[in-house]
Amino acid sequence: METQNDIRQRVLTSTHITDFQRRVYLELLNVPRGEAITYGELARRIGCRSAQAVGQALRRNPFAPEVPCHRVIAADGSLCGFCGQREGDMIEKKQKMLEEEGFHQ
Repeated sequence: METQNDIRQRVLTSTHITDFQRRVYLELLNVPRGEAITYGELARRIGCRSAQAVGQALRRNPFAPEVPCHRVIAADGSLCGFCGQREGDMIEKKQKMLEEEGFHQ
């Protein structure tokens, strides 16, 4: 099984992502299992003013689920998006992944 250090190293050395995506993914690795962060807070932590830009980077996350984009939620607590989807099976999958980690709204 891949460790946190392994995935961090893969993100750091990837030539297939932008520097912005790298910052988003590396910061997201700091969100512990069973917890969630908002798009806005993740943006703030990397010095970005756009929660929407963070969402677009997460939509393109090639390291999922090791880089846990399912742990990012909307400011109002809604699950709002996952794998580019806003409803249906993918949102249900996101909810299930969060619940399996011990996160409850």
